[in-house]
Amino acid sequence: MAGRAASKVLSGARVVLPTGTVENGRVIVEGDRIAGAAPADAPAVDLSGHWIVPGFVDMHVHGGGGASFTSGTAEDVLRGVRTHREHGTTTIAASTVTGEMDVLARQAALLSELVQQGDLAGIHFEGPFISPCRKGAHSEDLLRDPDPAEVRKLIDAAHGTAKMVTLATELPGGIDSVRLLAEHGVIAAIGHTDATYEQTVEAIEAGATVATHLYNAMPALGHRTPGPIAALLEDERITVELINDGTHLHPAALELAYHRAGADRVAFITDAMDAAGFGDGMYDLGPLAVEVRDGVARLVDGGSIAGSTLTLDTAFKRAVTIDRLPVEDVVRSVSANPARLLGVDDRVGSLEPGKDADLVVLDADFTLKGVMRKGAWVIEP
Repeated sequence: MAGRAASKVLSGARVVLPTGTVENGRVIVEGDRIAGAAPADAPAVDLSGHWIVPGFVDMHVHGGGGASFTSGTAEDVLRGVRTHREHGTTTIAASTVTGEMDVLARQAALLSELVQQGDLAGIHFEGPFISPCRKGAHSEDLLRDPDPAEVRKLIDAAHGTAKMVTLATELPGGIDSVRLLAEHGVIAAIGHTDATYEQTVEAIEAGATVATHLYNAMPALGHRTPGPIAALLEDERITVELINDGTHLHPAALELAYHRAGADRVAFITDAMDAAGFGDGMYDLGPLAVEVRDGVARLVDGGSIAGSTLTLDTAFKRAVTIDRLPVEDVVRSVSANPARLLGVDDRVGSLEPGKDADLVVLDADFTLKGVMRKGAWVIEP
């Protein structure tokens, strides 16, 4: 008979559970899962003065550690995954950028194998079905209207691992593509869009459920022409992505979105590119050249912001210490909500018995001190 999986008890910390924060709490780990009880002789790790929160879940990230999810080999992708794990992100959906359809299909096939292996939680296609008016760091020559047949080709190339597609839903075929995605259980995300308020409402009614990096790559909020931002914030069916790096959003804009949508409708993302966790320098984002200077990524041609160099531990700390958001709310936005959207909340996103032992240890100042994934320390506190 197989022996009992090794147990350990993490004790003395403030533990953030779905029901709230437990002072002087403990988390019991048995093998790769969180357990409800531990044997009397289980070794204990004293984490007094620290916080224990669920492992972070990033549903929109393009790379890290000098490696790209968009064009890299399997080895490159895994290097990027490891970099983000070291910053507390234990669950990742890999995002692509606009490219030739056959190139995207080949990369989707590679990424899908890593999903099957358990290294990724799914694939997010950002482009090519976006507006040339709001292209951001996407190659305009490669953009196309969201023809449902073309959208179907991409999700088929992912072999059942596509989780989300970002669309400019006002383009020809946009609404039909939203319906197609909803029918196949894939998130239709509104982003890189020039839609009006009314067009955005139509897309939500058709089944769109996510706003890709709210505020960025869409018309500004206006008092006579409210545009997509107002429609996305007011509808309870929409979860809004926010990039909390201090560059993409003014703190007042983040506060407006957070308090209008509420903690259960916000997903903090990184939108990180290769330079995350790696440093300044020259990089490629798909076919476009990017310069990262002082941690800010911009296209060499035109100067548009080109993703971020953010990691979710930094977003978490900023949300609590600068934006003054309650820790429990930030945990929902950085773990529980994206896990729910990706359909993996039965395994990750909260600290509950039976779920994967994915967790992050933070000190009293919310600086990352430890990361555990599936019961094994990535960084031991």
